[in-house]
Amino acid sequence: MTVGSEADDGDLDGYSRRRWAALLVTLVAVLIDMVDSTVLNVALPSVQADLDATSTELEWAVAGYTLAFAAAMITGARLGDRFGRRRLYLTGLAGFVVTSTFAGLSVNSEMLIASRVFQGAAAAMMVPQVLAMLQVDFPRAEQPKAMSVYGMTFAVGGIGGPVLGGVLLEADLLGLDWRPIFFINVPLGIAAFVAAAFLTRESRGAQRESFDVPGSLIATLGLLLLLFPLVQGRELDWPWWVFVLMAASPPVLWLFVRYESRVKRRGGSPVIDPELFRHRGAVGGLLVAVLFFSGMAYQLVLTVHLQQSEGYSPLRTAVALATFTVGVGIGSAVAPKLMVLGRLVVLLGCTVITVGMALTAAAVDRYAGSLEWWHLAPGMVVAGLGLAMVAGTLMTIVLAKVPKSASGAASSMINTSIQVGVATGIAIVATVYFAMLEGGEPPTDAAIGGVLTVIGLYVLAALVALVLPGGRVSADDVPGADSHPQAAATDQPFAPEHGSADARTAATS
Repeated sequence: MTVGSEADDGDLDGYSRRRWAALLVTLVAVLIDMVDSTVLNVALPSVQADLDATSTELEWAVAGYTLAFAAAMITGARLGDRFGRRRLYLTGLAGFVVTSTFAGLSVNSEMLIASRVFQGAAAAMMVPQVLAMLQVDFPRAEQPKAMSVYGMTFAVGGIGGPVLGGVLLEADLLGLDWRPIFFINVPLGIAAFVAAAFLTRESRGAQRESFDVPGSLIATLGLLLLLFPLVQGRELDWPWWVFVLMAASPPVLWLFVRYESRVKRRGGSPVIDPELFRHRGAVGGLLVAVLFFSGMAYQLVLTVHLQQSEGYSPLRTAVALATFTVGVGIGSAVAPKLMVLGRLVVLLGCTVITVGMALTAAAVDRYAGSLEWWHLAPGMVVAGLGLAMVAGTLMTIVLAKVPKSASGAASSMINTSIQVGVATGIAIVATVYFAMLEGGEPPTDAAIGGVLTVIGLYVLAALVALVLPGGRVSADDVPGADSHPQAAATDQPFAPEHGSADARTAATS
């Protein structure tokens, strides 16, 4: 018998009695990933002063983690399906502990950047496994509650990252300055590893398919050809070969799509199902996701400006930026009811977040030299509302018209697009901000320039959103929305292919 079909009648045979404890332990991976993707932001001025880092090196320290996570996430999910999700979770967690240690011990910016890149890759190995293990370890009746706990972890991590960074920097533990923001992962990770080794059980994908290594390498190369010139170009004074690399990115990504089509025709298992790119909603939604989440680079601009120009402490900076999350929380109560309007909600959300950023830029300008967190709060809260409106709606639009065979690829791709968008935004917005700052512009003007660049990205996202299919959509249109993975009544449950797709977007909304 299968557990999934019997669980609705109260039969829990085949499900571990320790599943809730196992879930809480594995969620440590999600928590420390969310914290580490944001915690460095508030520490950037301290890192720059301690390691004598350039502004470009600061960009790489932030973007390197996100880019590595984006490039390796689908790979991590596939490896978990093939070799065992528990095994990949523990391997990724161990790698995260080691790379966090090296990040904290960094003696120069190069060591910090390398540690952050490998840290992001380790996160990509462990995080996708959590959702897959949740789906096979819990009966259908318990999955909504388990998913709620999973989603709350994202919220806690999103808020807790900057705040925790501010607290640790303020405390200056053992005179270590910014380094404890990474060292704190070590005891947490070791405890989670030991507990997970005892509490979790192994699961794999129903079909143990071959892994498309060339496809992964081509996709990663295409992303690097775009992002490396954007981040490094300003420091190199924009030599001609930087533009050649950027121009080469679209052809390489096109080659990736063609290669994946050939892999599928030969009966192989492509990294991304090329069927996805035949659907207007999917392609449009992915492009909007990249542009929309590029705007999150506002955090880097405001963090540096508040601490270096307005005299904020790291903790005070974290409190000022946390008001954005308040808007996300408020918007999350309304967004699901508006989601059925589809493209209209995306356009409205882009407009709302643009207004929020405009209010933020106005506050930075008007209160220059005496800027308080409550001056920023109205713009931050409004911007958070816009994010809540767009995030979940994009996921629904992308999945709504995609056939069931491509739904796993679409789910993975939109989350990868978000990570690529964040890394791209850091490259573009930070280039504008630091170029103005280092070019002798007043700090306030440079900060406004950075925020105006963010506004431009949101306007561009709204224009691209016009290509999304019109009409109403709902979660019921999403392939598999009413289905749940079934687990075999053994210690080796199996889930459908792509069950390990990351769910940051769903949790955000």
